Amino acid sequence: LPLRIEGKYMGCLFADGFLMQETADAQKKQLRTYLKNKFPGDAASLETYIDSLPVLSKKEIEYLTELVDVVIEEVLTLRKTLSESGERLEALSQELSEKWDFGKMVGRSAPMVKLFKLLTKVCESDATILVTGENGTGKEGIARAIHFNSKRKKQNFVVQNCGALNDNLLESELFGHVKGAFTSAIKDKKGLFELADRGTLFLDEIGDTSPAMQVKLLRVLQEGTFIPVGGTEQKKVDVRILAATNKNLEQMVKDGTFREDLYYRLNVIPVKVPPLRERKEDIPLLVSKFLEDYAAATNAPRKKMSSECLEKLEMHDWPGNVRELQNEVERLCVLAGSDSEISGDLLSDRVRVKKEEKFPGLRVDGKLKDSIEELERKMIYDCLIRENWNKSRAAKILGISRAGLIMKCEKFGLDKHDDYKKASGD
Repeated sequence: LPLRIEGKYMGCLFADGFLMQETADAQKKQLRTYLKNKFPGDAASLETYIDSLPVLSKKEIEYLTELVDVVIEEVLTLRKTLSESGERLEALSQELSEKWDFGKMVGRSAPMVKLFKLLTKVCESDATILVTGENGTGKEGIARAIHFNSKRKKQNFVVQNCGALNDNLLESELFGHVKGAFTSAIKDKKGLFELADRGTLFLDEIGDTSPAMQVKLLRVLQEGTFIPVGGTEQKKVDVRILAATNKNLEQMVKDGTFREDLYYRLNVIPVKVPPLRERKEDIPLLVSKFLEDYAAATNAPRKKMSSECLEKLEMHDWPGNVRELQNEVERLCVLAGSDSEISGDLLSDRVRVKKEEKFPGLRVDGKLKDSIEELERKMIYDCLIRENWNKSRAAKILGISRAGLIMKCEKFGLDKHDDYKKASGD
């Protein structure tokens, strides 16, 4: 309500809910009675009588002054409460920030804090970055985090696994082709470099490229231009390159299998992703995230991990890193069925076995051939589990052909559902 004192508007009085008699104490009841007598009507009709508001008497001013003193005291008390709440909120925010939730990655260990601090610095630049780390450490996730925290985040993020295609197919994928460039080229096709223009191109497994492909990639990095397969016209692009590998490119340069000039072009800012065994304190955070992800994906209540189960997960070395842990948590959620808590007896053998038992179940009292075959079976099985039954990746790690791996799987009776059958007792 506007207040006019000695013919001048001095301010306003706001009395929220003053017509609600049933909610008032004695003082507020007195105020409402006073206001209803002095200022008839309600908030909706204020404009119709604003000019006819009475001039306040000295007694009325004194009354309102006392009322204002009470209000000020209440405001100061509330202000102090809000300030204390703000300090607590700031402390909680600081605590959460120490977990360094960078994009979809989580971690609070010293290696991850160091990594996230580095990523925060490099995101805004356009420098080429080489991400290195073991299989399953989340190198692509790092690349995505860099892109979506950069000034290019509204543009395309394009991914190509350089080890998945031969040279001819990879060249066509990266640079595109013109109609008639080869038998199946029935129309022009844009390559990934062109699709990533003004955005980011992530070249995974860059260490698997051939010397010939390395030359072509070097030209794009140096000049920002390329020629589509079968074409004659150069195309210019503005692309940020992020590359990743699980190989030692520096050693490959010494061995002559990777171009030194390309290595230095890629390795402007090196980013090394630590293996999970070096940041085990992040395991509870990762498990919690994977449990939430599974609940969201299946539209089911979030399951709880028993203390026994979590303890064993923290003890395991995780040679397959974060990917292996994620697969294990998903497997546990499936086997737990409708149970709200996941018990330790559902853990796979490789996680449940103690560290000191290096070869659990391996017979040492039989023939050498039998023991070797049993060890071979275990190595193949563990590798398939770590690589989520991707036979191409597993064969590469084991140093055998994919066809050879398939033959050994048939020989040892290994199939994709073997782990689930064993855990469920079928």
